[in-house]
Amino acid sequence: MYLPKFYEVNDKTKLFDFMKNNSFGILFSHTGDEPMASHLPFVIDEKGGEQGLIIGHMAKANDQWRYADGQQVMVVFSGPHTYVSPTWYQEDESVPTWDYVAVHATGIFKAREDRAELEEAVVRLTNQHEASQPNPWELEPNTEYADQMFKRIVAFQIEITSIQGKWKLNQNQSDVRRERVSEKLKTLGGDANVQIAGLIDADMAG
Repeated sequence: MYLPKFYEVNDKTKLFDFMKNNSFGILFSHTGDEPMASHLPFVIDEKGGEQGLIIGHMAKANDQWRYADGQQVMVVFSGPHTYVSPTWYQEDESVPTWDYVAVHATGIFKAREDRAELEEAVVRLTNQHEASQPNPWELEPNTEYADQMFKRIVAFQIEITSIQGKWKLNQNQSDVRRERVSEKLKTLGGDANVQIAGLIDADMAG
């Protein structure tokens, strides 16, 4: 991604925490003729492999896994984002912009069709999202229904080779302008606006 130094985040803990908290991402790969993309939920394992693993599964009917197997892929994780009007700065010589947070993780895609690895991928993803439920659902793997479901999916692991983080929060503007943007976003309300305002405030606090 285009990454000016003042937007760049290199803190691995911060990047992995962000991916975990925004774990529904987009997997990008290439067939050789055209790009492919799938919107998928992921499990982030920062302790797996040499630099971390991204774990997931997709429908076997989705041809992306066949093309991606053994190849370099990218997963994009997006966070809150919002429009910023130049009128909020209350100063001349300014233009509209967009504040946002995103992480790009690049790595090698490896398909997994072994039943044990399929079960592990599904169980880890299920547990990740069911933990907050009052009566968590659990997979019953030794059933005919489960057998049929597992025949229709492919698990995968992406061995991370590099991560880029971009926190675009008006760092190229003065503190006065940033404070005005933050206050305006809080006034407007809405989850994304409030989250971006909080990130601006945290960044300015150091």
